[in-house]
Amino acid sequence: MSVPSHTSVETLAPRAVSLAALLCCLPLAAQITPPPQADLAKPAANSPKDPPSLGRVEIIGSSNDSDQRRASTAAKIVIGKEDIERFGDSSVSEVLKRLPGVTTGGRPGRGGDVRMRGMGGGYTQLLVNGERMPPGFSMDNLTPDQVERIEVMRAPTAEYGARAVAGTINVVLKEALKKTLNEVRFGAGLEEGRLSPTASWTRNDKFGESVSYTLTLSVNKSDNRDENDTRTRWYDLSGGAQVLDQHETGFSINKRDGLHLNGRVQIAVAPGESLILMPFLMMSQGTSESQGQLDQLAGGAIAQPYARYATMGDGRFSSLRGNAQWQKSLGDGTRLELRGGVGSGSFENHGARQEFDTAGLLTRTTDDQTSTKESSWTLTGKASQQLENEHSLVAGLELDNSVRKQNRTTLQNGVPILTEFGDELSASSMRMATYIQDEWSPTKQISAYAGLRWEGIETRSDSDAYQVSNRSSVLTPLLHATWKPDEKSRDQWRSSLTRSYKSATLQELIARPSISQRFPSGTNEVGSPDRAGNPSLAPELARGFEIAYEHYLDKGGLMSANFFYRHINDLIRNVVALEDVSWSTDKRWVSRPQNVGNAIAQGVELEAKFRLEEVWTDALPVALRTNVSFFDSSVEKVPGPNNRLEGQPKGTANLGADYKLRSLPISMGASVNITPGYDLQLSDIQSSSVGTKVVTDAFLVWFINPNAQMRISANNLLPRDYLNTSSILNGTQRQDNESANQSKIRWGVRLELKL
Repeated sequence: MSVPSHTSVETLAPRAVSLAALLCCLPLAAQITPPPQADLAKPAANSPKDPPSLGRVEIIGSSNDSDQRRASTAAKIVIGKEDIERFGDSSVSEVLKRLPGVTTGGRPGRGGDVRMRGMGGGYTQLLVNGERMPPGFSMDNLTPDQVERIEVMRAPTAEYGARAVAGTINVVLKEALKKTLNEVRFGAGLEEGRLSPTASWTRNDKFGESVSYTLTLSVNKSDNRDENDTRTRWYDLSGGAQVLDQHETGFSINKRDGLHLNGRVQIAVAPGESLILMPFLMMSQGTSESQGQLDQLAGGAIAQPYARYATMGDGRFSSLRGNAQWQKSLGDGTRLELRGGVGSGSFENHGARQEFDTAGLLTRTTDDQTSTKESSWTLTGKASQQLENEHSLVAGLELDNSVRKQNRTTLQNGVPILTEFGDELSASSMRMATYIQDEWSPTKQISAYAGLRWEGIETRSDSDAYQVSNRSSVLTPLLHATWKPDEKSRDQWRSSLTRSYKSATLQELIARPSISQRFPSGTNEVGSPDRAGNPSLAPELARGFEIAYEHYLDKGGLMSANFFYRHINDLIRNVVALEDVSWSTDKRWVSRPQNVGNAIAQGVELEAKFRLEEVWTDALPVALRTNVSFFDSSVEKVPGPNNRLEGQPKGTANLGADYKLRSLPISMGASVNITPGYDLQLSDIQSSSVGTKVVTDAFLVWFINPNAQMRISANNLLPRDYLNTSSILNGTQRQDNESANQSKIRWGVRLELKL
């Protein structure tokens, strides 16, 4: 372990906690006055006496994104439609990469899993309309055309939930408007001659005076080809000789069709009473194929597993969900809210692989077929009360249940394997949570929030071969405070003291063993182990602290600095070990999730966005958006240096600028996203490194008339290879793997019409 790094964190943390406590406990002796614009727990704009609500999908009024952020007691960033649609991105994950402290795990320009503070593996809570999505869902599946706004919460709150060690990203889908409007969009993306068309239609209308609705339909097709280049080398450290050198090259083609449909119907039942219905449908299907060859350049004493391979696959995903939300004001500052939802989802995947020897003869086939169906229901209730002394009290209860049924068949050379684990798996998860929170503004300078949330999760599985049961519960206190040095000041300070957690996923708890591709031709390798679950995993618990300074400019710009710290207990990490297993008479290398001890994560996030004329009077009307983040972490029981959290880079940076021509109806802009490369020590025998990722995007919008505009975009304008390496030390042998993945430019054009 790197002692200097650890020491600096332990020295800094007490000072940070002391400052947070100071901000949370500022004197309340000043005269009590009505609070400024509310956010987390303030009355709705149309009912000044109504109590607050953390309503996950409530419509926000006409205030801009900066005003909403400024009024929030808990740190929150709001991204509106203009920022979401600016670059013509093909997926929501590509939009998110430009936000402060957010990174994506895919190839440049391809989105990927979304991470806040660089912390992957479930540390970031991802919600759509305040709801968790079923297995198989990805932000890559969601198109920006469907999105009304994106809310980014850096610290957990009682209502949104505490499964947010790094933070929460809530994507709010299109909302009903008061005016009748049709929005139609036709677009296409082009990448190396492969066309990916898209189309969407949004309808806003009313039935009489009491019912308004919005309906959004989006269809898309994608067609991508990727080149793969991987080099594997083994070394005998005792003799200094190279034992093996293998070079694998190939390509893969992935095609996908998608259909998304979401709606929102708002019904004014009576004065102070409303009903909102929110259906959501997502369907996609795709095919994949890949081919490659393996050249063994050294290592004649080791049998070459194959010389050429070919794979074919297809998959289908669907998710249908219906939510209903009822709200009623009871007068005297009291409001009730009930919300319920039912949903079902299915995921089917089939993959086949063929391997050939140097003579072209078929030597091995594998065929894997998986069918997963999941059904779920949720029920939540919330009561809000506006109390004296400007207190806004909210209490709630949440219940949700999901049941998953999975059928999997694996054939190797036509013979079923892993039959002792059963082909069918049934698993269920039951979650219950209750919370209470109070937000109040004792003066015009101080706003504070206190919340307490208890949450329990029980996971069960039942297969032909074994049963698994796992229970966990967490009590999470949450404190947030905002302080303005002066009543009319454009400066403000924020602080948070929180507790959060990350529960083990169903896959981590009860994963059916997955056999290494080289089995059963011989003993498997430490570099390509089998994989299995661990039913005894405990949840990760994290104590968190944040402090931020924000300065708001006259015309909507802002500058901010945010420091965060997390101390994580019972970190979950995949550990490779040689085990006695039931599926082989020989010991096998197996990768299995384990609780490996404690870890810390900390970082600084800096942000500035403003128009140049806010700083220089005679400057061009150029809007600048820039942010830079620095991350650091260490895992206690992993030797340093570079004993960081898995997947966490040392930072990320974004620089963007927009300019609207004065003489022509044209607006243009560009953005550069940089994630520096980093080295990572996973365990005493495993290490890896990730290359620098740079993504340059640009756009141009031609405003044809008030109801029509053309958007031209270029994503990943300066493509570069994405490099990754990994190394495993096994006794006196070391195995190194290097991969170089190409990235490509994606051109886009879209016609946007209002009818």
